[in-house]
Amino acid sequence: MALAPVELYRDEHHACLMFTDLVEEDAQAVQANQFLIVDHGTGAIIDPGGNLAFNELYMGMVRYFSPHKLSYLIASHADPDIIASLDRWLTSTKASLVISRVWERFVPHFTKVGKTENRVIPVQDAGGILPLGQSQLHILPAHFLHAEGNFHFYDPISRILFTGDLGVSLTDGYIARTPVTDLAPYIARMEGFHRRYMVSNKVLRLWVAMARQLEISLIVPQHGAPIMGQAIAQFFDWLDHLMCGIDLMDNQSYTLPRAPISPQPVAVAR
Repeated sequence: MALAPVELYRDEHHACLMFTDLVEEDAQAVQANQFLIVDHGTGAIIDPGGNLAFNELYMGMVRYFSPHKLSYLIASHADPDIIASLDRWLTSTKASLVISRVWERFVPHFTKVGKTENRVIPVQDAGGILPLGQSQLHILPAHFLHAEGNFHFYDPISRILFTGDLGVSLTDGYIARTPVTDLAPYIARMEGFHRRYMVSNKVLRLWVAMARQLEISLIVPQHGAPIMGQAIAQFFDWLDHLMCGIDLMDNQSYTLPRAPISPQPVAVAR
């Protein structure tokens, strides 16, 4: 049975909830977080997830907000763990999909023919400010961290920055409920992922310079635990110096293959 969502923020008119254990880290799938934001009766889901998460998220959301009143499905990028459930959400709600214009013509591949017609709000590369109830969400450029068209989302009411695959720590849904307040013990859970999935240190430094301008109470990634307190500054400092992606490539990374691949399926390595 799924745990109750984590209440990241709540006041009389505004709430941010995080679902951490609808998809657990195991041999077949990576743990993923989904987020519900409600302001004055208007709701949005950030990174709604794949089909593994749909049923539990839909039923879990009903306890806090009517899916029929959902205005937006907001996607940081177009990976399957972000929006593979898109067809089911577009069928069961009237929500529009908010996603980078880079992915506008790719997302119909997740749905039945015609399902996305007049249901997609494409965001230009510079991002923008999306109205939500009587508030707004700031859509921030985060391209190549890790996707070509990638955005993060800042909620000025709660001061939460939702960062998709940036800030990920590989863990289970229970541990993901507790914010990280000291980054050092968590770097082992983060480093391998960031070195592989982030494109370059140059892009990280550009993003950090932008993010430092925000007043942030929590950084909340799509996998793993939120980052808060002194760990936010530690996270920025770590990213400033992290070599990753193409920084690590050399001629040995592009050589003709010689090793045979077994045709027999094997268990997914953790």
